[in-house]
Amino acid sequence: MYLPPHFTLENRAAQHDLISAHPLGLLISTGAEGLVANPIPFVLDREFGPLGRLRGHLARPNPQWHSLAGEVLVVFSGPDHYISPSYYQTKRETGKVVPTWNYLTLHAYGQASVHEDAQWLGIQIRDLTSQHENARAKASSENVPWAVDDAPESFIAAQMRGIVGIEIELNRLEGKAKLSQNRNEADREGVKAGLAQEPGAAAKVMAGLIGSQNQS
Repeated sequence: MYLPPHFTLENRAAQHDLISAHPLGLLISTGAEGLVANPIPFVLDREFGPLGRLRGHLARPNPQWHSLAGEVLVVFSGPDHYISPSYYQTKRETGKVVPTWNYLTLHAYGQASVHEDAQWLGIQIRDLTSQHENARAKASSENVPWAVDDAPESFIAAQMRGIVGIEIELNRLEGKAKLSQNRNEADREGVKAGLAQEPGAAAKVMAGLIGSQNQS
């Protein structure tokens, strides 16, 4: 990934936070027919090894799991938004501005392995479910969390026979937070103010990120 120094997201906790906040990653691998990509939700084990570990699963009929030998790439996408030149103070001073796009993304590289045993898969689906159901419960006392064991054991066993587990030991993380750091302070303030007035939640989220990311 192209990483200008002022956009590089190097802080390990911030990288992991981006994955946790946006766990649907695009799993990219190379097979006999070329590049293959599928979006799947991941669990991040932050304390595993120097960079962490990703766990997920694919549907057994999905052929990608047959071609996961070697290094794979998982792309996680955070908030993004179009940035209009009309936000900038520089536009009013010189007119020498063009549109751009602000975004956060994390590219995670690692060695993938496949798991088909029921014990591994049982842990995986419970961890993945708890990750999201617990977040629902925290958001509102009216959200009753669902657990894997709420379903009949025979039903869950049958469902697990239809999936294959994926484990990726991470060996490289490349984070990018393009949040108008290359603009002067007046332009950045203009971006924040302009986005705050745009319709839609995505603009408000991006406005809140301008100047807030710890990239060290």
